[in-house]
Amino acid sequence: MSSVKADQELEKIAAVIERLADPDIFVWLNRAASATKAEIHRAATIIADRLCGAVTNPIIRNAQEQRQLAVIQAYLEQRGYRRLHPGDGIKFNSMPSGTFSFRMNVPIKQTNGVQSINIPIDAVIMPKAAKRGDLPLFFEAKSAGDFTNTNKRRKEEAVKMAQLRHTYGPNVRFNLFLCGYFDSGYLGYEAAEGIDWAWEHRIDDLSLFGI
Repeated sequence: MSSVKADQELEKIAAVIERLADPDIFVWLNRAASATKAEIHRAATIIADRLCGAVTNPIIRNAQEQRQLAVIQAYLEQRGYRRLHPGDGIKFNSMPSGTFSFRMNVPIKQTNGVQSINIPIDAVIMPKAAKRGDLPLFFEAKSAGDFTNTNKRRKEEAVKMAQLRHTYGPNVRFNLFLCGYFDSGYLGYEAAEGIDWAWEHRIDDLSLFGI
């Protein structure tokens, strides 16, 4: 690319990112002088990094979640549990004892009490000691590479717990299977909502849930 064309591309980039109006990134916004090439390059690099993060983070989280579910499956199968698949046609509230399933849809009533929608639960486990009419254990697989994003995501679980309780009553057992960086602020928030958890590196703690 010629230097003239490169300059033109930089000017286009500057025109686009100026619309975002973040003076901490686009330092030339509140001054008379035009942006320098170095400033435009710097701003473009920041935006590109954020864009890459927005695209790749969900991919990484999904892969990590699949790995966590594989860990749960291995743990359960070693203890004689049998996995159910969508094609088996068994709903969460009719699971036989000693079975489990992943990504199972659970219907919940919306706040108006009329309409219902399905919410996916990562891992649904019916303990071997379960009695007829018991609800299974619900687990969400959560992983975090740092502390930054966990507090932004902690309300997701609280909302899901509230929806389940609203539909099925106070005996719902909704828990987290955690891997990575979850601090006391996050854990305290979830505990206040009645949500318990087990750490992946201490998977044997799942036995405390009656599994």
